Amino acid sequence: MASLPLCRSPPSLLPSWPHRPISASFHPKNPSSPVAAHVSVQDPPPQDPAPPSDSSPNGTRPSSNTRYLWVNPNSPRAAGVVRARAGSGRRSRLASAAAVLGACEPAEAAVAAALEAAFPEPPSEQDAVIVLNTAAAARPETAVLALRWFLGNAGVRKKVILYNVLLKLLRKRRRWSETEALWAEMLQDGVQPDNATFSTVISCARACGLPSKAVEWFEKMPEFGCSPDMLTYSAVIDAYGRAGNAEAALRLYDRARSEKWQLDPVICSTVIKVHSTTGNFDGALNVFEEMKAAGVKPNLVVYNTMLDAMGRAMRPWVVKTIHREMVDQQVQPSRATYCCLLHAYTRARYGEDAMAVYRLMKDEVMDIDVMLYNMLLSMCADIGYVDEAEEIFGDMKVSVDARSKPDSWSYSSMVTLYSSTANVLGAEGILSEMVGAGFKPNIFVLTSLIRCYGKVGHTDDVVRSFDMLEDLGISPDDRFCGCLLSVAGNTPPEELGKVINCIERSNAQLGAVVKLLVDRSASSESFRKAASELLSSSRGVVKMPYCNSLMDLCVNLNQMEKACALLDAAQQLGIYAHIQTRTQTQWSLHLRGLSVGAALTTLHVWMNDLDTALQSGGEGLPPLLGIHTGQGKNTYSDRGLAAMFEAHLKELDAPFHEAPDKAGWFLTTSVAAKHWLETKKASELVAV
Repeated sequence: MASLPLCRSPPSLLPSWPHRPISASFHPKNPSSPVAAHVSVQDPPPQDPAPPSDSSPNGTRPSSNTRYLWVNPNSPRAAGVVRARAGSGRRSRLASAAAVLGACEPAEAAVAAALEAAFPEPPSEQDAVIVLNTAAAARPETAVLALRWFLGNAGVRKKVILYNVLLKLLRKRRRWSETEALWAEMLQDGVQPDNATFSTVISCARACGLPSKAVEWFEKMPEFGCSPDMLTYSAVIDAYGRAGNAEAALRLYDRARSEKWQLDPVICSTVIKVHSTTGNFDGALNVFEEMKAAGVKPNLVVYNTMLDAMGRAMRPWVVKTIHREMVDQQVQPSRATYCCLLHAYTRARYGEDAMAVYRLMKDEVMDIDVMLYNMLLSMCADIGYVDEAEEIFGDMKVSVDARSKPDSWSYSSMVTLYSSTANVLGAEGILSEMVGAGFKPNIFVLTSLIRCYGKVGHTDDVVRSFDMLEDLGISPDDRFCGCLLSVAGNTPPEELGKVINCIERSNAQLGAVVKLLVDRSASSESFRKAASELLSSSRGVVKMPYCNSLMDLCVNLNQMEKACALLDAAQQLGIYAHIQTRTQTQWSLHLRGLSVGAALTTLHVWMNDLDTALQSGGEGLPPLLGIHTGQGKNTYSDRGLAAMFEAHLKELDAPFHEAPDKAGWFLTTSVAAKHWLETKKASELVAV
């Protein structure tokens, strides 16, 4: 078939014009067509083909694979065709140059030869930017040499643009040493850095984990006449926060607020983290609310930062609210989100919520390392979640990931759990597993084991476990001695000597005090003096546990006079601060956190104080009297202190009754208390 004109004009309408030597290939929309079109603004339109020759063997027209498309050179379409062809050729040439450069050895001669072959004519600034962007992604070392070649051979108007291109690529690769070297080379070349240069270098330092370097470059900006923009401020606020300069970070944030800058999630996340690190959790919450009020939508990083901050603040109710908001906003949680939730719920001992998150992570087949497992086990041990702890521990043992296998802390938590429930067989079984797994029992395991034996009255096993401590070469600490003291408070008098011997071997001064307590011939004053010296020299965290356990022992041995002397010494040392409060309308006794013996001793002293107030004839008693025991499990007893006190008050026939609207409170009126005190003697107030 002869070629047919796709566009024709009558000869009478065709003006005469000078033809330009421009032509381009045109491809039809139907790619399967075997016919190619030739677009021309130079050649005249092809004439109509001649009719088919009768001499054709098949009687058909001869075929042709070319069609012609004529374009008016004065129309906008002609210019578009020319630009398209020119752009396509340029892109192809630059891509080829970048590919050759990327495969080139990082040697100056090799790079120069490759670029000279690719650019017979001097390249433009834009050509240099495109080639550097493409080639540096593969080999930054080669790109540095290419940069030097372009600076000397390309038509570059602003050298800083090429430096900025390479600095951004080094930032992406986190090459800080090369970034510093390129900065020095740029200054040596007499190139003035601009805002983009500083923003790139600062963010590179931050990405490389060098916040102090980011701050250093930020503080250099005024020397070069540069003013930070919003992106730079965002990076620097984060850098100040990471460098530990919270004051500077917050100062920049306050400036951003006062000058009505456009806040972004990066800045807000950084400021929230700064507040959290310094313990200003209310400030973190305020920033979170301010950013939402300003129209900044929190992203995943902001939500995770807030969850972590509120977990540190021990505000699990706020954590639940933020997580619910995150779900409502359809922000997809990450593993970090679930880790923050576990941190918050396990620290606050929100057992149900923590287990719900754990099972969700299991369903999503998320990575759970031994640290997260141990947090869950520690929570279960504290709140008595036996079944849940056994489920978690079983998951750890069957895990194929070595990072999830139980470690010594995992076994320690399980021993503590069984100890708190007096499950001797369970504790001994875990200890056996621990030794079989290659872990030696540490002081925490032996402390829990001794407490377990003490609860069930296995005094000989207590002594055996103590001997294990010496065999393993472990030195007793204050917590271990406190555990022995607590066991002594529940040991029958006939076996008490065995435990006292262990206490004396662990802490000679503590053993001497216990001997004075047990010795009925020793005076209360000598015991008081020795106990006061012991408490004065003890660490703050063990002073109250020592007092609680010693008073338990006093009450169990019916040594109330010594118990009262110990309470007086402890109050003078500030150990039981604010145990009594008085207002015009109510006097209260606060017993929460005390052991049973300490609480009974304090009640005994308080009742004497009430009787003294009545006998003095002064202002008398207020309208209401209250005893606050708290609610829930007591550290020093399997039963809650409220339950113990309720039974004890009934034995005394005391007029205190549990308040229906105030959990953990026992209240009475002054009239009822006065009547009761007048009919009872102080020696009859405490029944053991």
